[in-house]
Amino acid sequence: MSAPADGTAGTEPAPPRRRDAARSRELLIRAALELFAERGYDRTTTREIGERAGVDPALIARYFGGKTQLYLATVRLELGDEAPADLLEEERLRTLLVRLTQRGPGPSFQAAVTPGDNTEVQQASRTYLYERMVHPLHERFAAEEVDRPQLRAELATAAFAGVILARSSGAFTELAAADLEELLPLLRKLLAASRPG
Repeated sequence: MSAPADGTAGTEPAPPRRRDAARSRELLIRAALELFAERGYDRTTTREIGERAGVDPALIARYFGGKTQLYLATVRLELGDEAPADLLEEERLRTLLVRLTQRGPGPSFQAAVTPGDNTEVQQASRTYLYERMVHPLHERFAAEEVDRPQLRAELATAAFAGVILARSSGAFTELAAADLEELLPLLRKLLAASRPG
């Protein structure tokens, strides 16, 4: 019996490699973490994430729903499941300020100022904003028995989001150029003004 003309010596083609979904998800999250840290949310594309992960970028939509949901997944991974301290805690405020200065504001902050469309992405971003920022402040204010704790928690979170967005836009030159150590006590004082006393 003679060998086939293509020189394969009669061997069968290798079966297609089975995609390892868990491994692909892990690679995408790791690549996204790196790129979001390096470039921020807006300047990172799904194509770049896929290239760095070594997987098809179309898998981002399949496994996460899109770039925003992937971003939120990376933030949850970084912060863990533990309930966060509220924005009036100095270390929490410092950590957020450093991270957001390095990466720029992500979708949850943009959701705070975007007119309400009820897309799944917008809802996920707003839910995250409430879970991680508004609720911890509300709990503090309720425990302190201040008047209108939900309103005050939303007001403080909106002020924080506004400062972060304005700082990243560059529209306010002094604010954009301010050193974090100079900005931190001023921002804390601004947020603390949302509660009486």
